[in-house]
Amino acid sequence: MNAHEILNNPFLNKGTAFTLEERKELGLIGLLPPHVQTIEEQSEQAYLQYVTKDSDIEKRHFLMEIFNTNRTLFYYLFNQHIVEFNPIVYDPTIADTIENYSRLFVDPQYAAYLDINHPEHIAETLKNAAGDRDIRLIVATDAEGILGIGDWGVQGVDISVGKLMIYTAAAGIDPASVLPIVIDAGTNRKELLDDHLYLGNRQERVYGDTYYEFIDQFVQTAESMFPKLYLHWEDFGRSNAATILDKYKQTIPTFNDDIQGTGIVVLGGIFGALDITGEKLTDQVYLCYGGGSAGAGIASRVHAEMVSEGLSAEEAYNHFFMVDKQGLLFDDMSDLTPAQKPFAKKRADFANAGDMTQLVNVIKAAKPTILVGTSTDAGAFTKEVVEAMCENTARPVIFPISNPTKKLEATAEQVIEWSDGKAFVATGVPSGTIQYKGVDYQIGQANNALIYPGLGLGMLASEASLLTDEMIGAAAHSLSGLVDLNQPGAPVLPPFEYVADVSIKVAEAVANKAKEQGLAKAAETDMAKAVQNLKWYPTY
Repeated sequence: MNAHEILNNPFLNKGTAFTLEERKELGLIGLLPPHVQTIEEQSEQAYLQYVTKDSDIEKRHFLMEIFNTNRTLFYYLFNQHIVEFNPIVYDPTIADTIENYSRLFVDPQYAAYLDINHPEHIAETLKNAAGDRDIRLIVATDAEGILGIGDWGVQGVDISVGKLMIYTAAAGIDPASVLPIVIDAGTNRKELLDDHLYLGNRQERVYGDTYYEFIDQFVQTAESMFPKLYLHWEDFGRSNAATILDKYKQTIPTFNDDIQGTGIVVLGGIFGALDITGEKLTDQVYLCYGGGSAGAGIASRVHAEMVSEGLSAEEAYNHFFMVDKQGLLFDDMSDLTPAQKPFAKKRADFANAGDMTQLVNVIKAAKPTILVGTSTDAGAFTKEVVEAMCENTARPVIFPISNPTKKLEATAEQVIEWSDGKAFVATGVPSGTIQYKGVDYQIGQANNALIYPGLGLGMLASEASLLTDEMIGAAAHSLSGLVDLNQPGAPVLPPFEYVADVSIKVAEAVANKAKEQGLAKAAETDMAKAVQNLKWYPTY
């Protein structure tokens, strides 16, 4: 490898931090300014440039330049400013870069682009993208259901890149061992199909057997090429997401963050609230507002936990109500997804079934104690809705977790005020501390980044052959105990600034459960040690 190849390889490049000895050995003499910087100096210099950028999108572009040229420096810098950078590197700013990806395209960022029209290229694509790297973690998307902004075709590759950045920043997964993938199955977004600068396949989305055969060929090829692989699915459309997860979760270590991740973090937040009230999960009534893959996935996770705490599956379903675009879901509706069907109610059980298109009427009829919003229906949790929740229980759990910010069902401030400080609140986007009647309410963020990085670290460290419901439950339980619940206004989820500590705790819980279930294949049997051994640190 010649000198310029080293300087252009983000996994090898140290830039001005190459020592004089390294410069001699690698043929870099005279190719860099003479002063040798430390990573601390490089980081300080980069941050001073970062703060001069006027907009979030410019800040993100600047950080991506560092990411594209020097991964170690990027993650060192990210770790120094994780709370500040997270919304810039990932959600919500990433939505802008996805929408403008083709026009702003500069660098493929070591991603792999799989083309539905060329299944014969799958193996070659993965081989070319991995090079000589040992790939342990893939995040794959087909970008049909991005972040509440919908179908963005090949441009959704940024979601895979961004997700893997959080894995490394939060849990220390070696960036050389990860591979972001987009499956370009076409797009149904007309503005992309009509855009002469669009970089993806200009065809409508492929569905059905051709699509599933392509997915299967990808899975089989990736599994054989990377034998210790953990496969993460991200932002697939609601017609495919659960089908794909259900097909593979019994045979390979795999995870869908939209279906499972949000469920774990919401369950963790519910546990946090119940730790304060002393109530039991099996006594709660759960209303899901927004029955897409995230909403149904969260409900399924909470349902599974109720079953594990002693209810039968049928008894547990009686505790759930699901509202989607049609209103309360009834079992005689013809357009229910497979994930929605178990939660649908009998119309005959409601004297005023015709009124059940209005959320507040559903709350008055069903008397939920927990209300979780994944609808992207901005403003849906009105004052009347919050007050109706307070009629059902002394301390309702109200989580408006849609994102981005403009899609929130209600702000944390509105929920605190309208509930007179009684509601436990977590939001899907960062919320500042809310001051109300002399109490500082810290608002937990139902941020999947509290869960999936540690989950991945635990899976990789234990070399678990499957990700089970029990391991997922252990991850949710591990979130509690990190916050002082005796403090008035305490958050029900740990603040994101503690994500590195949270990730270790989650990883150890998952790895220990894998070992207990006989699924851990790692040579190291002390799971805390296995987690620590795998963790990568951004140092030269």
